[in-house]
Amino acid sequence: MYNLGQLLEKTATRFPNKIAFKCLDDSISYADLNHKANQLAHHLIKSGLSKGDRVAIYMNRCLDTAVAVYGILKAGGAFVAFDSFLPTKRTTAIMKDCGIAHLVTVPSQSRKVKKISEEAPFLKSIIGLVDKTNSKAIEWDTIFSKSLENYKAPRIIEQDLAMILYTSGSTGVPKGIMHSHYSLLSLAKLEADLHESRSSDIIGNFAPLHFDQSLFGYFSGPLVGATTVIFPDSYVKLAASLSTLVAKERITIWFSVPLILIQVLLHGDIENKDFSALRWVRFGGEVFPVKQLRALMQKWPHVKFINSYGPSEVARCTYNILEEPPKTDDPIPLGTVWGNTEYKILDTANNEVKTGEPGELVVRSATRMIGYWNNNQLTEKSFYRVEVASGYDHIYYRTGDLVHENEKNELMFLGRVDRQIKLRGFRIELDEIEATLIKHELVREAAVVVTINDGETKELEAVVRPVENAEISSKDLIFFCGELIPPYAVPKKVTIMSDFPRTGTGKIDRNKITELIESNSHI
Repeated sequence: MYNLGQLLEKTATRFPNKIAFKCLDDSISYADLNHKANQLAHHLIKSGLSKGDRVAIYMNRCLDTAVAVYGILKAGGAFVAFDSFLPTKRTTAIMKDCGIAHLVTVPSQSRKVKKISEEAPFLKSIIGLVDKTNSKAIEWDTIFSKSLENYKAPRIIEQDLAMILYTSGSTGVPKGIMHSHYSLLSLAKLEADLHESRSSDIIGNFAPLHFDQSLFGYFSGPLVGATTVIFPDSYVKLAASLSTLVAKERITIWFSVPLILIQVLLHGDIENKDFSALRWVRFGGEVFPVKQLRALMQKWPHVKFINSYGPSEVARCTYNILEEPPKTDDPIPLGTVWGNTEYKILDTANNEVKTGEPGELVVRSATRMIGYWNNNQLTEKSFYRVEVASGYDHIYYRTGDLVHENEKNELMFLGRVDRQIKLRGFRIELDEIEATLIKHELVREAAVVVTINDGETKELEAVVRPVENAEISSKDLIFFCGELIPPYAVPKKVTIMSDFPRTGTGKIDRNKITELIESNSHI
């Protein structure tokens, strides 16, 4: 194996003039991307970057992200991508946590970056900021005007740090997930194998760089010499514009959260657009409601669909290729693990359960993270170790997900370990209640939370987002639940919402929902 910088170099040699990345009317060839990445790497090294140093990428979805990613990696650094919609204080706190001295951005983010610069005196340079009054600012034109005559690439090995991905922690403190060149290269190869990817493919990249789904386009695409199309934020948020652009770009492989696919199904006018080039649709990140999945598969019968699963700590680990639309509304299996991966299902005493019994999924994979940045205690807590010999363990990641194997030895998702609650003596799976609500023909999405009323009384409450123009009452939904689940698991109250608060990656923000309910607010 080699490192991620060498991955790009090899492909630039094989396909120098082929478009590597495209965003609307802008594009960059593999040769040009490799050259500009070398220029950025050269600048960072001259600016004092040492191997393993972290560099921030603060950009919207644009072509420059590819140059930033590969330039940082070629310099021996590790990139840390930021959501530009995060509050400034949270952004600077993360930067300080992982010791960032250099930030790479684009002019469109100048206003926010200037504010960050004021609150982050530890930043030594800001690449891409156009500001003559800021001594830290260096324009892209300056970087790209420099000669590579004295550039010497550092020696980088597979185990070196390549990326830190920050996700929300259960305590409210963000967790920095560290991935190596080896884990990201392993991911790229496994994903390319899964889709039988080839250089003629055109990959749709719908996720922002701070979301691990984006890694598919940034690494698996270049591995085979494919073209990756980066979809801007404005297009991802508008289903009609997105579906038009997907058809225009002749996307062959689609990977996104279910929400984007559902929006395209409902509002993308897909019957009047040409999606004949599309051959794979992969979804993951959240459960895809079976009703909408079936409807989309029926509209795109020529496409193979894949249910993909995996926490950010292992990026991805299972797949389930759906040969035909599901016949029932039963949950879709996660499937089985892909290559270079194994798993166990453990009970609360860390014993393997019998086939069919529920337990926590633990995964051992080539794509497993190094650990959590600056948090050895959390790292060890998240690992399950099996001693093979003195000083040598097989290390599994504890996913925190409850699963069981069905009669076909497929993994079935049951819910989160931390979403199993005990209320009035009863064990309740919140995910099971959500799945029940979604079975109602007029419900599009559902979220169930535990609220605390009067400072001490815990109650089950649900919020639902109905299908368009549907008329449904809270009373109807409570009765519907009562017909399918035990009385103790029926929500006391169901609130109808036109839309849900969401995280930066489009997932339902259940913490915000709880806050809204407890403060008697509404959307």
